[in-house]
Amino acid sequence: MENARLAAQWLFIGTMMTLLLLGAEAIPGKAGKIVKLTYLEEAVAKGAVCLDGSPPAYHFSEGFDAGVNNWLVFFEGGAWCNNATNCLLRRDTALGSSKHMVKEKAFSGIFSNMQELNPDFYNWNRIRVKYCDGSSYTGDVEAVDPKTNLHYRGARIFQAIIDNFLSKGMNNAENAILAGCSAGGLATILHCDRFRQLVPAKTKVKCFADAGYFINAKTVSGTPYIEEFYSQLVETHESAKNLPTSCTSKMKPGLCFFPENVIPGLKTPIFILNAAYDSWQIKNILAPGIGDPKKVLSECKLNIEKCSPDQLKILHDYRNQFVDKVNVVSSSNSANGMFIDGCYSHCQAGTTATWIEKGSPVLKDTSIAKAFGDWYFERKPFKEIDCTYPCNPTCHNRAFDTS
Repeated sequence: MENARLAAQWLFIGTMMTLLLLGAEAIPGKAGKIVKLTYLEEAVAKGAVCLDGSPPAYHFSEGFDAGVNNWLVFFEGGAWCNNATNCLLRRDTALGSSKHMVKEKAFSGIFSNMQELNPDFYNWNRIRVKYCDGSSYTGDVEAVDPKTNLHYRGARIFQAIIDNFLSKGMNNAENAILAGCSAGGLATILHCDRFRQLVPAKTKVKCFADAGYFINAKTVSGTPYIEEFYSQLVETHESAKNLPTSCTSKMKPGLCFFPENVIPGLKTPIFILNAAYDSWQIKNILAPGIGDPKKVLSECKLNIEKCSPDQLKILHDYRNQFVDKVNVVSSSNSANGMFIDGCYSHCQAGTTATWIEKGSPVLKDTSIAKAFGDWYFERKPFKEIDCTYPCNPTCHNRAFDTS
């Protein structure tokens, strides 16, 4: 019990640190439009609420000109909670309550309304859905514990959000993308085919997961921490009924939180953007505090440039596991795409500096923005996996503040 509590606290603290860093997305003068928060009040009557019972919320920038019938629905990230203790840590924060969410958001990267910074999607309807359920939109528990006031209703939030935008014009969509970052990227993978079913059959639909390809890997000390965590999450949120049956019919529901087990069953084309040395995964799957008691990677995981040769070998081994598991993306569906750079980063589509700006990460002389745009509009397929660190000089490697 004590280990579970410590693990929950470690994951939550790591998540909050990551979110603070991800909040600094905008490049001065190039952030684009400032978009206000919208509360989906009518969702409350449907029980589609955040962990604390408050309404879900989103930032919405309307499409214009030729993009009025094109939609990008993007789910933000923020890890997960696997039990009541962990969920209580989130309940009264922006990760569990719309009462604590930022009221305005600068739209940059794939959300920018500036053509030169976002040539393929700048005039689309662009939505950033705030994350407040802790289950990647899979949970649905009817009962609410009066002692904690915790609502596990992620699946209802997903449905309410999609229904809301179908009523706002997405029912006439020519193009639609379901996308997300981190836990929202995982949500994209888990709900990709469902999204395809919810929008009109005439709509061109594809999915885009940014930093959502979490792998089933053991910690540096050899423990199956993330596998156990997901298993507990599925039980707490009663997620099994909302996971793809193509996976749950073959294995335990907890294993269906791993994209390596879900992607082979997807029918809708999907593009995976991920760092092979994903900074969140290395910090929280390979070397969480509870999974690295000897502090083998305690400093290295905060700044890859400070890693010793022995520590880099551990990271290279993790990268090799990641590459092995991500190869299913291309082998399972020739229509899929991927951009797997050799960087130490997490979530790259929502930031101008890593999406398209000069000096942003490139593979085969191609930026993320161009690779994804070419893939979506079928101008050119893109399935590239980078060489090992530090071979790519265009990487924006994350260094975590230790002060």
